[in-house]
Amino acid sequence: MYRFLPLFLVFAVSGIYRIAAQALPTLISPNAVKQLQYKEDTLKDFAFYLLTDSLPEERMVADSVFTRTLVRALQIPFSFYYPFDSVLGISKMYAPDSSFRIITWNLQYNDYYNRQRGAIQINTKDGKLKLFPLRDASEFTDRPADSVRSAKNWIGALYYNIIKKEEQGKAFYTLFGLDPNNAKSTVKWMEVLHFSHQGEPLFGGPFFSYERDSIPKETQMRVSLEYKKNARVLMDYIPELDMILMDRLISENDDAESPWTFVPDGDQEGFNWKKGKWLHINKVFNHKLKDGKAPRELPIFEIPSQQKLPAVKKGD
Repeated sequence: MYRFLPLFLVFAVSGIYRIAAQALPTLISPNAVKQLQYKEDTLKDFAFYLLTDSLPEERMVADSVFTRTLVRALQIPFSFYYPFDSVLGISKMYAPDSSFRIITWNLQYNDYYNRQRGAIQINTKDGKLKLFPLRDASEFTDRPADSVRSAKNWIGALYYNIIKKEEQGKAFYTLFGLDPNNAKSTVKWMEVLHFSHQGEPLFGGPFFSYERDSIPKETQMRVSLEYKKNARVLMDYIPELDMILMDRLISENDDAESPWTFVPDGDQEGFNWKKGKWLHINKVFNHKLKDGKAPRELPIFEIPSQQKLPAVKKGD
């Protein structure tokens, strides 16, 4: 089975960008670099406060200062190439083709109310800022998986991976994100980001097809998994398989109406990219052991009768 990196490690390394290292000194002037470093110091401090302060009102103030400082930093010419590596706890994901980056973070109001913040920064030829602020509208819908959404009514998530697929010359970016949700459960989201003819970001669409299932269901605009807090649940693209894997969930209390009791059951579903959409695979791995055969030829805690333990010397 495939697993994922711990979330703190994903976000810690998310600032590593895919653009050639030499691009930074050649495109950003020395003066601009100094300005960005100054802004980065402020962002680093307020990112820490908005994630760790014990008082919600202080976290809200830190979020406000962080947002304003980030926008001012991004207004510096060619800031797109500046990775803000020291700003931890903030997801900074570059598209595989470096056409944009998406910056997201979480603001926790209390144990049962989280909202995500974010923005998409477009890579422009002249280095001027082209930014799409993302407004988390997930609290205003009961059916978040049934529509294409703009930056103004985004389903919030902290993104931990982004991959690119193409169809008929058009780019489609599949996003994998996490919503801390509440004290009892966490939600993972998977959806396709693409851009309109006017260059506007569009989230979701009829990209997740279940037409090959034995009992087909409607095509999904986006896919989510809600599960027990602190459970380890996989939803990610696996390059070695060139497919998406996600854990199948089951209630540990046999309570299908309570997603905060859901944990992986050991099986995994998948999606393959075919002709501009992700086709669902109900069960990826079908290997079964024969009756009486162990997963290992020699169980770890058993020693063959012909194998003797080493003698223990006195004093050991």
